[in-house]
Amino acid sequence: MGSVNVNRNVSDLFYRYKMPPLVAKVEGKGNGIKTVIVNMSEVAKALSRPPTYPTKYFGCELGAQTQFDFKNERFIVNGSHDAVKLQDLLDGFIRKFVLCPECDNPETDLIVSTKRGTISQGCKACGFHGPLEFNHKLNTYILKNPPNINPAVQGSSLTEGKKRTKRSKKANGDNANGDGQEQDGESVGLDAPGDVTTNDNGADEDDDTKWVVDISEEAVRARMQDLTDGAKNITISDDLEKPEKERIDILYEMVKAKRDAGVLDSPQSQKELVNEAERLDIKTKTPLILAELLFDQNILTQVKKHRMLILRFTLNDKKAQKYLIGGLEQVIAMHSDTLMNKVPGLLKVFYDLDILGENVIMEWAEKISKKYVSKDVSQEIHNKAAPFIKWLKEAEEEESSESDEESDQDVEIEYNERAQITPLKPVATPVKKPQIDDDDENDVDIDAI
Repeated sequence: MGSVNVNRNVSDLFYRYKMPPLVAKVEGKGNGIKTVIVNMSEVAKALSRPPTYPTKYFGCELGAQTQFDFKNERFIVNGSHDAVKLQDLLDGFIRKFVLCPECDNPETDLIVSTKRGTISQGCKACGFHGPLEFNHKLNTYILKNPPNINPAVQGSSLTEGKKRTKRSKKANGDNANGDGQEQDGESVGLDAPGDVTTNDNGADEDDDTKWVVDISEEAVRARMQDLTDGAKNITISDDLEKPEKERIDILYEMVKAKRDAGVLDSPQSQKELVNEAERLDIKTKTPLILAELLFDQNILTQVKKHRMLILRFTLNDKKAQKYLIGGLEQVIAMHSDTLMNKVPGLLKVFYDLDILGENVIMEWAEKISKKYVSKDVSQEIHNKAAPFIKWLKEAEEEESSESDEESDQDVEIEYNERAQITPLKPVATPVKKPQIDDDDENDVDIDAI
């Protein structure tokens, strides 16, 4: 079986991060039908994630229950699902929980703090360290099942450890000392349970043990970052419950702050804006905010400067492009003295920069709307845009006619080649007898008579 790129958006044949393609097998019938992901363990190993994470992610996205059979390595999603569909869903899991938001490499680890309820991501390739910037149902599962604990043996090992403690107490007495005996009700030495770690205070807490061990300056700084990010994550659910206008205001203030700080051209700042827009569930309407904050009478220069930022929200998204046109109408109405006569050139710049698609512009041109500006202003903008719309239609017609001519020429060439083929057997052409001879004979006979 071949392999696929972990990040399937990368088409490089020499991309070194590979994983096996998902293999799915449908079992059962009726209400008992289920899909077994045969090689989930191998796929998860390539992603450096527990196999329960992508399986649970499938369940969240499909609204289906999941089952884990660790002994037989069977990871099951209820219902019938083909491998292609699951592979596409896996791309979403990789994008959210595996790829580094800074360098897009999959060399990341999830750092889970169950005590603070935060999930952070650390990249070994570029050194990035930060929290997950989105709220997903899988986050709750990850907090309850951190990646450094094997869910297949966690319960049994801890239970067995308690049983060993009780047996040891009965055998040696509560106050016995020495190797392998009890002190203050806990096993020490060789009999201590392997899955239970103790910190300086004697509490069984894996997180505290990890932080106490590493006291380097870098680790302290990372922990401080976790605390800050944890405070941010507390407001995630509250923000999503707010009205859309308030969520738009939150993103508006963030864009304004970054604009005033002069960091909008930074890829990191742009990714933060995209993540925040997705978190607030207003990514499609973000172009309205960008148009208001980034454009004025110098829009022809400003759009070229901020092209990459705008494309992050409008690329292949017709709805976002329509909102952007609405924002442009508002900017034109605000600076009508300067921009109204520049409408054709303005639309052409956005078209040439691939920010606005041809179909979106043509749909906009067919209808006068008073959604963003008054009907009179909208009508005036459409009238000014008429030359560009006419040019766009003519260019489209020329392209279609040229393509028709090319197709006709192709057909004619094919016909000529077929017409010039020499038949396998030559066909004899009948030779007509000259009629003159017959006429001469008839004339002679008449004269003789």
